[in-house]
Amino acid sequence: MKRLTSFSRRTKIIAIFVVLVGGLLSISTQTSKYFEISKNIEIFTNLYKEINTYYVDDIDPAKLMRTGVDAMLESLDPYTNYISESEMAGFRLQITGKYGGIGASIRKQGDYVVITDPYENFPAHKAGLKAGDKITAVNGKSAKGKDSKDISEVLRGAPGDEVTITVRRRGESKDRDFKLLREEVRIPNVPYSGMIDDKTGYISLTTFSEKAGENVGKALEELKKEHNVENVILDLRGNGGGLLREAINVSNIFIPKNEEIVTTRAKIKDWDKSFKTLNKAIDEEIPLVVLIDQSSASASEIVSGVIQDLDRGVLIGQKSFGKGLVQNTRDVGFNSKVKLTTAKYYIPSQRCIQSVHYKDGKAEANADSLKAEFKTRNGRKVFDGGGITPDLKVGTENYGQITGSLIRGNLLFDFATEYAMKHPTLAEPKLFKLSEADFKEFEQFLVGKDYSYETASEKSLKELEELSKKEKYYEALKTNIEGAKAQIASDKKKDLIKFKDEIIDILEREIVSRYYFQRGRIEIGLKNDEEIKEALALFANPTRYKSLLRSN
Repeated sequence: MKRLTSFSRRTKIIAIFVVLVGGLLSISTQTSKYFEISKNIEIFTNLYKEINTYYVDDIDPAKLMRTGVDAMLESLDPYTNYISESEMAGFRLQITGKYGGIGASIRKQGDYVVITDPYENFPAHKAGLKAGDKITAVNGKSAKGKDSKDISEVLRGAPGDEVTITVRRRGESKDRDFKLLREEVRIPNVPYSGMIDDKTGYISLTTFSEKAGENVGKALEELKKEHNVENVILDLRGNGGGLLREAINVSNIFIPKNEEIVTTRAKIKDWDKSFKTLNKAIDEEIPLVVLIDQSSASASEIVSGVIQDLDRGVLIGQKSFGKGLVQNTRDVGFNSKVKLTTAKYYIPSQRCIQSVHYKDGKAEANADSLKAEFKTRNGRKVFDGGGITPDLKVGTENYGQITGSLIRGNLLFDFATEYAMKHPTLAEPKLFKLSEADFKEFEQFLVGKDYSYETASEKSLKELEELSKKEKYYEALKTNIEGAKAQIASDKKKDLIKFKDEIIDILEREIVSRYYFQRGRIEIGLKNDEEIKEALALFANPTRYKSLLRSN
């Protein structure tokens, strides 16, 4: 018994020694690290002073420092950013969906910024500003050459303050002045909800800003109250994410209370957290389809991943973006913050869907060989490290090159502006259809306008021509190359008709938005939507719906 006690004492002494040595090594490592930090801060400060004092030209100290800060953070990942005091309004907009301003989206077009979307019932709309209006001055100061960020900063301000906007309307030779009182503008995160058919409700969620969960829940309850809703589609396409808590709240609409939705794991273990649903679900049983695409990211991937991992509904669309990182903000003084990546998140199957890792600020894709297999609650196979893969892939092809050229040249936008000037009213979104006469008018509108583009075939021919000349084969291939060029040029003239359907689809959305704003744009877009068609076909086949949620 004494020998056992003696052994136990020796074991304890060794254990204490190991802990002490480990602690000393840890302290030594930390001390070394703090010394390196202190040393480099001092070097940086001295360097900054020397440049500011002796550099041959005058410099802006704040701008120089900002360049250094941005370069430092760019070496980490694209989500870690410094937010200055002047940028806080834009940051708050991302979080809250609200700001003080006139309520309109804008973009640069040529030398000026134009209004692209006045928000319904906000100052720009109520004052009579229209999509297509070119902003030539703000408060009497010329806006020529300014970019969207410059104009946006001037247009935003405290609610109740006045701003005078001077615009040139298409087809007019004189400018117009509009005096507006800024308001608190709240961009709706659920811009549209409605019935697709007699049984299927549809809810569009565009961002996970404040009250996203509350607004999706209200939309579902109103649809169920006013209609015989037997199925529901939640559209997360193009939704780049937002607040983590709102991802949990949106999930909770369809997932019962006390279910683990997401866990986060950080470098500091005390920051590891688990998040569960807190409330009773609005509907745990209704057949559900969630739409995702390549732009569905972060909070959108939490919601869609939870729905998939718990086999609560079917995902339709394309593989999501693959952002499994969590950001938090920290105060750094003078009303500024740093938004930095602090953790990775894991959905119920315990997979992380982060598709890339960052080395020296550059994204490197995760190797397929390193992707691990996980299981949903019903035993279906799912994988980590590359976004959320939908249960039903609906491949949306990219727009034709002619369509892309028309979009980039603002020709579809400009035609919609002219159309709205000629037509004071428009049929409801579900009923509107661009006629053949309207499309002929569009073709006439394009006469004399540049929407040239180079096809992949033309690029390949150009490369072949250059290579054949270099290798002395051009004379032998010349006839074939020139013939191919002529054939492509001839076929390109038919592209306007070849891609007519997708051009009309975009035109209809753009035109309808002039009368019914964002909700109208979404509503008319649903009629030709391939993912919506796939969802309706799935709801019409309950056996197939259930089979997709069973183990493979």
